[in-house]
Amino acid sequence: MTENRHYRALELDKILAMLADCTGCDDSRRLALETEPKTTLREAQRLMDRTADAFMLSARFGAPTLRGVKNVTGSLKRAQMGATLSLPEFLDIERFLKALREMKDFRNNYEGEKETSLDEYFESLMPNIRLEEKIGFTVVSEDEVSDTASPTLADIRRKIRNSQAKVKEQLDKLIHSNTYSKYLQEPIVTMRDGRYCVPVKSEYRNEIKGMVHDTSGSGATIFIEPAGVVDENNETRVLKAKEQQEIQRILYELSCDIGNHAASFIEDYSAIVELDLYFAKARLASRMNAAVPTLSDDGKVHLSKARHPLIDKHKIVPIDISLGNDYDVLVITGPNTGGKTVALKTIGLLTLMAMCGLMIPAGESSSVSVFESVFADIGDEQSIEQSLSTFSSHINNTIKILEKADDRSLVLLDELGAGTDPIEGAALAVAIIERLKLYDAKVAATTHYAEIKMYALQTPRVENACCEFNVETLSPTYKLLVGVPGKSNAFAITERLGMDTGVVDRARELVSAENANFEDVVEKLEKSRQELEKEHEKAEAYRRETERIRLEIAKEKEEMERNREKELEAARISAKRLVEQVRAEAQKLIDEITETQKAADAESSADMIARARAQMKTGIGRIQDLADPIAAKENGYKLPRALVRGDTVRINGMSKDGTLVGLPDGAGYCLVQTGIVKSKVHISELRLIENKGKKNTLGGGSVTKSIESASRRKAASEVDLRGMDVEQGLLEMDRFLDECVLLNLNTVSVIHGKGTGALRAAVHQALKRNKAVKSFRLGVYGEGETGVTIVELK
Repeated sequence: MTENRHYRALELDKILAMLADCTGCDDSRRLALETEPKTTLREAQRLMDRTADAFMLSARFGAPTLRGVKNVTGSLKRAQMGATLSLPEFLDIERFLKALREMKDFRNNYEGEKETSLDEYFESLMPNIRLEEKIGFTVVSEDEVSDTASPTLADIRRKIRNSQAKVKEQLDKLIHSNTYSKYLQEPIVTMRDGRYCVPVKSEYRNEIKGMVHDTSGSGATIFIEPAGVVDENNETRVLKAKEQQEIQRILYELSCDIGNHAASFIEDYSAIVELDLYFAKARLASRMNAAVPTLSDDGKVHLSKARHPLIDKHKIVPIDISLGNDYDVLVITGPNTGGKTVALKTIGLLTLMAMCGLMIPAGESSSVSVFESVFADIGDEQSIEQSLSTFSSHINNTIKILEKADDRSLVLLDELGAGTDPIEGAALAVAIIERLKLYDAKVAATTHYAEIKMYALQTPRVENACCEFNVETLSPTYKLLVGVPGKSNAFAITERLGMDTGVVDRARELVSAENANFEDVVEKLEKSRQELEKEHEKAEAYRRETERIRLEIAKEKEEMERNREKELEAARISAKRLVEQVRAEAQKLIDEITETQKAADAESSADMIARARAQMKTGIGRIQDLADPIAAKENGYKLPRALVRGDTVRINGMSKDGTLVGLPDGAGYCLVQTGIVKSKVHISELRLIENKGKKNTLGGGSVTKSIESASRRKAASEVDLRGMDVEQGLLEMDRFLDECVLLNLNTVSVIHGKGTGALRAAVHQALKRNKAVKSFRLGVYGEGETGVTIVELK
C-alpha cells in the first residue's frame, strides 16, 4: 500500500499486516501489504466476489496453501536462456510444481459445482507431473544427485564404491599388520586431497613406500598414500571425474526440459500467488467472523452490528451505524473514552476494507459504498519541529480535506473545533460542516460542543448520535445511539467523584440558562429513551419466546405428520403383501377344487369354483380396504342378533346360502359350510337369513338329488400312487383322503404297487396316524392283493 496518511489514521496498514500473516509465500505476502482500496464499484465488486468465493470454497473443501514455495521466476528465466540450474533451484522448482499440482487438484474437488469467479485462475493452471517426478528422482538434496538420475551415473558410482572398497581393504591389512603398525601414529585410514592415506610417524617416513600428501601441524605425522593403492586411488579419481561429467550432463538436460516449459510456469506462478492472496483474505474473514457486504457507489453506508477488527471481538460492543440514507452528516457526542473515536474509525476502516475486497466484521445485512476518496483527521498530530499546536495541526489537515473533498468523498473528523476557544471552535466546526455538506460529501464528526448538537437538531440531513454513558458506574457502555444528542455528564461525574456539592452547585449557576435548558431537555429525552428501550427489550423477549414456542409446535407437528405418513406407508406395504399372499392361496384353492371335477359332476364342480372365486374376491376386497386405512368402506348392514351354530347365512358377493358350523373366533372369523365346502369368513361379510325352513325331503317341497355315474364314483374312491416317491405319494394320499371325507365316502382304495414295499410301508404308517381312518387292510384277490390297501373311513 502506498503511503496514505488518511489510510494510516484509520489503521488500514494494520489490517493488511494481518492479511499478510495469512498468506503462504513471500510474494503473496508482498501483494497483501501492497493492497490498495479500489475507487470504482466494478473493481471493488470483482475483488469482493473472488474473496467471497474463496471463503465459500474454504468452508466446504478447506483452503490450499503455498507454504515453503519460493519465487522461481528468476530460475525459470535462466533455464529458458540455456543455463544449468543449481540443486537448490531444482528443489525450489519441485516445491512450486507440487504446489501447482495441489492447487489444480483442489479445483477438481468441486468439479460439477457452480462456477466461481476464481475458475479463470484455476483453469489457467497447467501442472507437469512428469517433470515434478523427474526432479524428485534426480535431486536428493541441495548437495546430492540421486543414483536413479541415470543408469550411467548409477554404474559409475557402483564402480567408485568397489574401487574405494579395494583401497580400504588393502589399507586395513596394512594398519593391522605386525610389520607396519609400529610405524603408524594411529591405526586408522584417513583422506587427504581425495585420496586414502595412513598417518605415519615422521621418523619412519622411509619405512612405508608411497606418496606424501600432507603433514600435521607439529610435523610429527606424515600422511602417506601407500604405493600399493596409488593405482586404485587413481582409478577412483578418474571415476569421480566421470561422475561429475555425468551429473553436469543430467542437470543440463533437466534444465533444458524446465526451460521448455518456463513461460507457462511463470504464468502459473503468478496465478497461484494471486489465488493464495484470495484464500488469505478468506482466512482473515474466518478469524474476524466477517461477512460479505453489499457494495454500491451511491454514497450510502449501513453497518449492522459492526465491530472494529483490531479490538478483541469478545470485548467490543457491536454498533449499528448509517450514513447517506436519511442523513449525510452524523455528529457523535459523548464523554472521553466513551467510544466516539472507535465508532468513527469503524465507519472508515470497514469502508476501506470493503474497497480492498475484504469481508468486514459486521452483519450480513450491511452495505458499503465505494468512495473515490476517504479522508480522516483523527488523533493528536501536534508537531514540535513545525511549531504546530494540536489545533493548528487539525486545521492544516482540515484545509487539505476541504480542498479535495467532493460528492464522492467520505470525511471523518475527530474532535472537530477542539483545542481553542469553545465559542470560536464551535462556530468554526459548524462552518466546516456546512462547507462539506455543500460539497455533498458524507461526513461523520465527533465533538463536545452543544452548539454543534443544536445545529444537528435544526439542520436537515444532519443527525445527532451519542455514546451511552452510565453515570452510576462512571463508565461508558460503548453503545452508539443514533438520533439522540449526547448529554454532558461533567457535573454528575464530578459529584460522583466526591467534589464538594457547593462547588458543583455554583458551577451549575454559572452555566447559561439556554445551555441549562438544553441539557435538561437532553436529560429528559435520555430518560425516556432508556425507559422505551427497556420496554422494547421486554417486548423483544416476549416475541422471541413466542417465536420459539411456535417453532417447537411446528416442529412437533411436522414430526407427527412424518411419523403418521411412515406408519401409513408401512401399513399399506404390509397389507399389499397380505393381499398378494391371499391371492396366491385363493388361486391355489381354485386349482385344487378344479381337480375335484374328477370326482364330481360338472354342475357341482362349477358351483364349487364359483363359490371359491366369490370367496377369494370378497377376501381380497376386504384386505385391500385394510391396505388403505384412510379410505375404509362403510358397511351399513348390522346383524339383527348374535349368530349361533346352524344359522343360515349368506356371504356377501355370493348368491347361495350356507350354514354356520363354527362361531366367530378372536379375530371375528366364522366357519361356514356351503355345500361340501367349508371356509372361514369374517362376520362382517355375513348376512343372517331368517325364517328359512328346512327342505322337506319326503313331500311338500322339491327334492334335489345328485346322481353320480359309476365311473365317477370309482374315480373318486381310489388314488393311484404308482410312479411317485414316498414324499409325493403321501402328500397325494392326504389330499385324496381329505376329499373323500368331504364326499362322505366310507371305503376307498390306495394303489401303491408291490415293488420294494417302501411306499406301501410309508402309506401304512401314515394311515395309522390319520384321524379320519377307521381301519385299513391289504387287498385280496380281485382287489389288487398286496399292491392295494383298502381304507375304511370314519
